[in-house]
Amino acid sequence: MSQVVLVYAHPYPDRSRANRVLYEAVASLPGVDARAIYDMYPDFSIDIEAEQKALAEADLVIWQHPLFWYTVPALLKLWWEKVLAYGWAYGTGGSALVGKRCLWVATTGGDDASYGPNGMHVLPFTDFVPVVKQTAHFCGMTWEEPLILHGAHQVPETQLFTFAGAYREKVMGLLAERAPAPTAMPSERDGMLRLVPSAAGGGT
Repeated sequence: MSQVVLVYAHPYPDRSRANRVLYEAVASLPGVDARAIYDMYPDFSIDIEAEQKALAEADLVIWQHPLFWYTVPALLKLWWEKVLAYGWAYGTGGSALVGKRCLWVATTGGDDASYGPNGMHVLPFTDFVPVVKQTAHFCGMTWEEPLILHGAHQVPETQLFTFAGAYREKVMGLLAERAPAPTAMPSERDGMLRLVPSAAGGGT
C-alpha cells in the first residue's frame, strides 16, 4: 500500500532544473508512488480510475509543479477536474480523501521580492495560495504548510539542494506522524516555507 502519492506536473520535465532535483529527492523514498502526469498522460487522457485508486491508498498527497500564470499547470488543473470528482472526492458520498494530508510544493520564476507592491507581480504570493488550499479543504484534506521555492532558475545549487533536503525531511516527518482528525473550520493561519535566492531570476 502506498503511503504517499506524489503528483508531479511539469509541462517540460526535460528542461527542468529545480523541479527535477526536488522530485528526485522524494520520489526515491520508500512508499512513494511518484506520478509524473505529463509523462503518463501526454495526450491529456487521464486514467481516472487509476488515479483515484492511487489516492485511495495514500496517507499523504503531494502536488508538485512550477507555477504557471499564478496557478497550477493545465494538466494538473484537468487532473483536479477529472479525478476529484463529485461523489468521490466531494458531494454526496464523496469522502475518499477526507483526513488525508495534502502538501503543496511549488516553484516560481520570480524571486521573493517580485511578489509585493514594489515587485513585478504587485500582489503578495499569499494571494495566489487560496485556490490550491481550498481545493484540498473542499475535499476534506488536511492542509500542510506548503514549500515554495522562489527564483528557481537562479537559486544557487547549494541552496537548491538544501531546499530539496528539507522537502525530503518534511515528507519523512509527515509519514512518521499520525494525521490529525479533519476539522470543520480549517485554520487561515497556515504558513509557507520559502527559500529566497541570492540573485533574482525566473524559471522552474
